[in-house]
Amino acid sequence: MDSKRDMKDQETERVSKVTAVLLKSRTGEFDLESILFLKLRGIYDLGCIGDCINLERLDLSGNKITNLAPLSSLRLLQILNVSANRISNLEDISSCDSLQSLNVAGNLISSIDNIHCLQSLRKLENIRLKDNTYNYTNPVCKNSSYRNILLEMFPNIRVLDGERVVGRGSDLYKLCKDIDETIKAGFYRNGQLPELPGCKPWVDNDFWEIKRSNNAILDEAYKQFNDVLHECRLLNNRATHVISQTERSLSLKNQPKQYSV
Repeated sequence: MDSKRDMKDQETERVSKVTAVLLKSRTGEFDLESILFLKLRGIYDLGCIGDCINLERLDLSGNKITNLAPLSSLRLLQILNVSANRISNLEDISSCDSLQSLNVAGNLISSIDNIHCLQSLRKLENIRLKDNTYNYTNPVCKNSSYRNILLEMFPNIRVLDGERVVGRGSDLYKLCKDIDETIKAGFYRNGQLPELPGCKPWVDNDFWEIKRSNNAILDEAYKQFNDVLHECRLLNNRATHVISQTERSLSLKNQPKQYSV
């Protein structure tokens, strides 16, 4: 019984904690320093992941991670996704000098103070604290001014929460946001949505119906067109019949002759 329990505990450990054996089996690499891209599920302890010193892209989303300390040695890491975990402190990744994109949506980051530590990351251009697609967020996102504060904290940021704020396409995001705020400001009065008058159709009900003209010339043209169309259908049927008969006669002609002995 004890041996079975030990085996079960070892299996759980292999899944829940990052080990050298786990990393090599998942990536097929013999040397941890050769691992450049990594995606792991079902873990809560990052273990020896810091030994992958050449790691460039890391996806740890959807786990139960609380401590990012093992990532502090990943100086070449460019893209990090730790969304949907239990992270409340980002200080351990402040030494990841090459970090360009960071996704921490769906965690426990409670205030702007927890993000100040990332200001030293000069290459950081993409930060996501909220993801409406998966309904991921952080407590800090409840602060109505957190967005403006982050834009001031990170002057090099180009994308925030999936919205481009600098560069090509940023004007469109800003325009849509301004339109949305204008509509809300016009609709809501004293915190309530006023009743709007009933909408009237743009055109009459029979606007899209095809109307027959009383003009005798047009009526005659309709009649001649229908007559020609009918004649074409008859010719098509005759042609199909002739082709069928011809194919049948040719098939009989090409059949091999049989002789009785």
